[in-house]
Amino acid sequence: MHRAIAIAEMAESPVYIVHLSCADALNQVRQARDRGIPAFAETCPQYLFLSLDNYDEPGFEGAKYVMTPPLRDKSNQAELWKGLKMDDLQVISTDHCPFCMKEQKELGRDDFSKIPNGAPGVENRVPLIYNGGVVENRISLNRFVELTSTAAAKMFGLFPKKGTIAIGSDADIVIFDPEKVQTLSVKTSHMNVDYNTYEGKKIKGVVETVLSRGRVVIENGEYKGKPGDGQFLKRGTCLTM
Repeated sequence: MHRAIAIAEMAESPVYIVHLSCADALNQVRQARDRGIPAFAETCPQYLFLSLDNYDEPGFEGAKYVMTPPLRDKSNQAELWKGLKMDDLQVISTDHCPFCMKEQKELGRDDFSKIPNGAPGVENRVPLIYNGGVVENRISLNRFVELTSTAAAKMFGLFPKKGTIAIGSDADIVIFDPEKVQTLSVKTSHMNVDYNTYEGKKIKGVVETVLSRGRVVIENGEYKGKPGDGQFLKRGTCLTM
């Protein structure tokens, strides 16, 4: 962390810190930004909603949460939310790694070092952040949209083709029901994995329909796309904020 920011200071070019997970690291980013260094950072839902306590789940269940960085003490969560609100953190990613428990995570039953590193989460990102951020009054609705869409498009040089609804932009649109309640579960997930990191968590907010470049790919929670629908986009210059 210190070295990365020092390099950014000398080069006067942006540095982007991935998967920031604790208050100490966030304070370093804050200090760098206060000195005028173009330092940016992201966090992930697992560091906002899970903690060291999850490693104590019975049996081999703690293997679900083996990831890098590891989960931290719950006390860090309030500072991360504050960082998101105050723009010390600019993006919320997932580090989605859909390793199954069966035949993958279980490789480490007798040797911790053999547990595949990472956890699933991309499908749950938007409703989790809406519930934990907007519903629980940690961030505004506008900030929620910025953190989950616009900021990433700007950071990675894809704005305004992505990250906004405007003439000339791709018609990437999410129809979101902010009042509908759902319980996160592997039974209702579309991710190709045999567990849900947030199993049993009840949240308000459901993604109902998704349009990609104007075409419906998710309708009433059901996938309508087909292989080959995706399109490669070469990134442009970072639009720092």
